[in-house]
Amino acid sequence: MTAINVRLPDSLHQMAKTVATQDHISLNQFIASAVAEKISALTTERYLEERAQRGSKEKFLQAMSLAPSVEPEPFDRL
Repeated sequence: MTAINVRLPDSLHQMAKTVATQDHISLNQFIASAVAEKISALTTERYLEERAQRGSKEKFLQAMSLAPSVEPEPFDRL
């Protein structure tokens, strides 16, 4: 595990400590979780952008043509 020093504004530090205390976790755990969430959000966005670039309307329509044409179940109707 790596230790890092991070400079935070006093107000942000206090808010992070408060939220961590309310969640019954350490400040370290809170910050590690926050960093993990941010990384997940950014990498997911990039992944979806890359997938969208590889997308093809023709392939989508071809796949949809294989789906049966049936009425949706009552619980799936709008």
